[in-house]
Amino acid sequence: MKVRPAVFSRMGWYPESKEECERMIKEWSKNKVKIGSERVKGIGGIVPHAGWFFSGEIACTVFRCLSEISKPDTVIIFGKHLTAGSKRSIMKEGLWETPFGNIEIDSEFASRITEKAEFIIETATSFEEDNTIELQLPFVKYFFPQSKLIPIGAPPTKESLELARKIAHISKELKRSVLVIGSTDLTHYGPNYGFMPAGTGINALRWSKENDFRIIEKMKELDAEGIIEEALRNQNACCPGACASAVAMAKELGAERGEMLMYATSYEKSPSSSFVGYVGVVF
Repeated sequence: MKVRPAVFSRMGWYPESKEECERMIKEWSKNKVKIGSERVKGIGGIVPHAGWFFSGEIACTVFRCLSEISKPDTVIIFGKHLTAGSKRSIMKEGLWETPFGNIEIDSEFASRITEKAEFIIETATSFEEDNTIELQLPFVKYFFPQSKLIPIGAPPTKESLELARKIAHISKELKRSVLVIGSTDLTHYGPNYGFMPAGTGINALRWSKENDFRIIEKMKELDAEGIIEEALRNQNACCPGACASAVAMAKELGAERGEMLMYATSYEKSPSSSFVGYVGVVF
């Protein structure tokens, strides 16, 4: 099978070498963060997708905690920076490169999904470069080495949520145990992003965090429709379709409640007038 290259490792978003990825993962795994709620079933979660320097520990912690209670046949990752007018996408077959080895696409499952809706079909040699999904793949391969993958680009629409629920039913029909992941960062604030409703300074950072926590509450409540509405209203998720689709599918699979494991902003790593929020949530 043809292999889709790990484009963003070569661009410096995360290490190219297995050894350096493993070193970082082991270091982050010392943070002792644990799932506290018995209502978390290990069905999935929400992760950020900035470069590992900024948000890698948060994403790593979500995958590590989920790996302690979940052993999925297939990991489904909803991602991509899409608008309501964008077309959904999927990779149906092949392999995707990671520093820990290639991940195989669950082709049978993916083919069943494409029977339910129209997709742009990406391949190992024809694809849109996308950090939202690729940056999660070393964690997937490290914590779930035997799992297959389905990467889906989901626009923020009602149709995406309906499709996500259908995918949940397909997983049951195929008797696949699945892990459902939504990839999104939160408020992009400051002159770099052309979004400054609270001006500058410490008040702007405080406002941005408050803006983030409004949509985090929607994630914890498993309110898929509310996530899209909130993000479109207040610009506090860059991939609301991905986040909401993961929530909708997880809820259809029996998730009861989300729990926030970690939250941070890029300001803590690199103080600036522009900053981005990141959260890790598990269902």
